[in-house]
Formats: sequence, C-alpha cells, structure tokens
Amino acid sequence: MADETGFQLKGSAPERYEQYAAPFMAPFVEAVLDAVDLFPGATVLDLACGTGFAARAAAARVGPAGRVSGADVNDGMVRVARERAPRMYPDIAFTAAPADKLPYEDAIFDAVVCQQGAQFFPDLDAAFAETARVTRPGGRFAATTWAARNLIPYFVAQYEAVKEYGGPEIAADYEGAFSGTAERLTTALRTAGFQDVTCREVSFGIAFPPLAEYAPGQLSSTSWGQAIVDNEGDDALVRAGRAVHEHLADRTAPDGSATLPFTANLVTGVR
Repeated sequence: MADETGFQLKGSAPERYEQYAAPFMAPFVEAVLDAVDLFPGATVLDLACGTGFAARAAAARVGPAGRVSGADVNDGMVRVARERAPRMYPDIAFTAAPADKLPYEDAIFDAVVCQQGAQFFPDLDAAFAETARVTRPGGRFAATTWAARNLIPYFVAQYEAVKEYGGPEIAADYEGAFSGTAERLTTALRTAGFQDVTCREVSFGIAFPPLAEYAPGQLSSTSWGQAIVDNEGDDALVRAGRAVHEHLADRTAPDGSATLPFTANLVTGVR
C-alpha cells in the first residue's frame, strides 16, 4: 500500500513499532534509567519491554558483568526484541510473560524499569506486587507513562484522527494510553510495598522527520491503527495519518519535519 506521500506499509506491527516509536521513546528511556542509578554489574528487568528500547540501553550501562532481562506479554514484540538485541554485551534474556505473572525468582533484580507500559496493565496492583516480589530489598523501580493528552500536541492530533477514522469505540480505547496518572501509579506502588515513592513530569522536545510519511507509519504500529485497518481498510489508515499531519500544520517546518513537546509522568520507588 502506498499513497502520493510515498508512505508504504511494510513489516509487522512490532517491526513498525521498533522503527516509528524510537524518536519519541529515546529521551524517556534515558530518563527512566537515570532514575534507578544503574551501576556496572547490576541486574535489571525491563518490564513490558516492547521491542527492547530500555533493555538495550540498560545493557550498555551495566556492561559485560551485568544481566538484563525483558518481559512482555506480546510474543511479536518479544520476537523483534530478540532480533534487535546487541551482541557486544551479554545476551539480553527476553521472555513472553504478563506483568502480573513474572517467571523470575524472588528478589533477583537490582532495578526494574517500565517504559510506557504500566498504563496498559489489566491489573496494576497485581503487576506492581509482582514487581515488588522480584526486586531485591533496597532495589529501585522507575516507570514512565504519558502525561495528560492535552500536554502532547502529537497525541492530540492523533486522537482526533483516530476518532474520525476509527470511530468512538476505538477513540475510547485510545484514552487508555493516558490512564497512568500520578495518583494511580503512586498509590499502586505504595500498596505493593515500595518506599520513597515519588512522581514528577519530564518533558522533551522531539525532532520528527517529515510527518506526511511518519504519521501514518507510526499510527500503523499501534493497536488503534490496526483497528482502523481491520474495520475500514488500509486507505483509511493513510487518511488518518494524513489528518495527523494536517492537524499539526502550524507546527511543521517547510520540509514537513517538526519538533514537538512530549511529557510523561516519571514515577519511582525503593523496595
């Protein structure tokens, strides 16, 4: 599938996620890793690892003496994570597993990080209880979740496109991406037994390539984009992506690129 912008749908959704989520994930990955004070030789879990953005960055920080694991409920994400794992460090052990039923021993990790996953856990309390179980006493936890949608212009534009081309049911599902509020996360962490729980907002300006091609590609990597394809076809996905681009026209440079603000909640705790 291609349109006049040159966009063509290629690869699986997890492969597209790896490509299109990278620009706006990168600085938040560094922020979440900074929050857990990694050290050479540390053992780290990337919870809800997706295609392994945080796991790969953690491996670089803990070095050859460290050990990094990644767990995600999505088999496709785990497959891509394994394919993209670097070979200059010890292998990262990626496992398909839900956050509330982790296949690890008690108190095995010095740090657990979760980059843009906690808001999607079906049972946040159960997931954080499991996180507490596998974190050693004194170990650190940090997670990011998107802040309120109205603080992130790209997601405001994408929500409008999803609502127009996917309908109210898919748009309602989209709202779940912003359900990881500070109150919800900090309450669940304290309930799970974490101490020194904090939450603050972190923001970065993200530089994007021309949006005419990027916007439909990024949307195609999400469950909402897949729902639009399933319900309305590939052409509707391209039109939705074009609508994102048009909504952001006043923020777009002459070459179609844009630098846009993104804000996330960064929650931390000590076991």
